[in-house]
Amino acid sequence: MSRMGRPPLNRRLAEFGTTIFAEMSALATSTGAINLGQGFPDTDGPEEVREAAVRALRDGRGNQYPPGPGVPELRRAVAEHQRRFYGLSYDPDTEVLVTAGATEALAASLLGLVEPGDEVIALEPYYDSYAAGIAMAGGTRVPVTLRPDGERYRLDPDELRAAVTDRTRLILLNTPHNPTGTVLDRDELAMIAELACERDLLVVTDEVYEHLVYDGEHVPLATFADRFPGLRERVLTISSAGKTYNFTGWKVGWVTGAPELVSAVRTAKQYLTFVSAGPFQYAVAEALALPDRYYTELADRLRATRDLLSEGLREAGLTVYRPAGTYFVTADIRPLGESDGFAFCRELPDRCGVVAIPNAVFYDHREEGAHFVRFAFCKRPEVIREAGARLARLANRP
Repeated sequence: MSRMGRPPLNRRLAEFGTTIFAEMSALATSTGAINLGQGFPDTDGPEEVREAAVRALRDGRGNQYPPGPGVPELRRAVAEHQRRFYGLSYDPDTEVLVTAGATEALAASLLGLVEPGDEVIALEPYYDSYAAGIAMAGGTRVPVTLRPDGERYRLDPDELRAAVTDRTRLILLNTPHNPTGTVLDRDELAMIAELACERDLLVVTDEVYEHLVYDGEHVPLATFADRFPGLRERVLTISSAGKTYNFTGWKVGWVTGAPELVSAVRTAKQYLTFVSAGPFQYAVAEALALPDRYYTELADRLRATRDLLSEGLREAGLTVYRPAGTYFVTADIRPLGESDGFAFCRELPDRCGVVAIPNAVFYDHREEGAHFVRFAFCKRPEVIREAGARLARLANRP
């Protein structure tokens, strides 16, 4: 306690300690377990993209402060990517902002758009930085729970509508969805678009897994602007290079949206990192121009490891929810006679030599996620096979 009798930590962050990812990764290191907890690949991305970063370093491009909104080459490449894949048109000078990964994009969006007392709806379970970002902005998070329905998790449209009040400022949307792997379909997205326009809401969409879809299709909410007048001025879209190109350490992300929204995010962002990753921005600009074959092969590889891990988890005795996208498989541990995901994950390295993440950390309603565990499959096939062999010990437990 301080001399004034108040703890040093800002009370808005009092509920947040060390992230579960840091805890479980440290456990993987100390036990030598296979880390299927944190979602990072165990191979680097395309050689030509790495070489583009090396060229930028050697040529002195980005070694000093890059422009605040991002280097022009990357902003143009992001705008072209949105046009190429989704038919969306953005002005690279006023409607594209480069950030230090999607995490900063999310934080800056919430800090720039949310005021104390505003309510922010998030689909539960949600990535842990959502809760911290809302708290730092002084907002109140309102979870709307995705629940298992067959092999996938589904959004209840009535629950979403009921969550909107006169204090609701923003819906924080994530599709493809971490950790459930759900990819929202066109009907669900149209409902959200209509709701945002009807209730005068902003929508921030986290689409970092946009190219990691194995069943169905990824459709950005922004593409519904033609059907719902006024939607374009309400939607901010976030993505990044880390998941698509296997360079999670570069921390290059971006925001696209109407000028007023992007300006609000930029106002907050400039007092966070100001700028970052100068040489990597030039490399990501080249990565965004990779041929369609790259994106197809990426999804095919991850689909194969998804299926490999899913089969291993089933053989270990867990119930598996088939993810349509992302890096992650959610499994129910109750068939093993387990009900506490935290205890299960903390014991798993010693029992099987594998690390996973308890889904309860992604919930406000902890009981909803208590018996679910998340495993990452963004690893080499031989690593997934070895993890499956180790997890098989669960099925043989007396």
